[in-house]
Amino acid sequence: MREYEMVLVFKPELGDQDVPAAVERVTGMISTNGGEVSKVDIWGRRRLAYPIKRFTEGDYVLTQFMLEPERVRELESGLKLNEDVIRHLVVRLDE
Repeated sequence: MREYEMVLVFKPELGDQDVPAAVERVTGMISTNGGEVSKVDIWGRRRLAYPIKRFTEGDYVLTQFMLEPERVRELESGLKLNEDVIRHLVVRLDE
C-alpha cells in the first residue's frame, strides 16, 4: 500500500453538523476499498480562489490515508459522483 494525501472541498451549503458526516462517508469509501485513514484535518470554511460551480467558498478537509494504487481510481470516480464534493485532489506522498 502507498500513502496518499487528499484535499476535499465540500459545498458551503452543508451545515457545520453535516461536514463531519460527509467526511465520514468519504473515509468509509476509503475503508471499503481496503485502505486505512491515518489523519483527518478539517480546515473549515474558506474563500475559493475562483468560483467553482457558482460557489465562492467551501469547506476544506485534508485527509491522509494508505491505499493500493489501483484502488485510487475507484475512489476518485466515487468522489466525482458525490454531490457534496465540489473539488478534490489526491496526491501520492513520497517515501
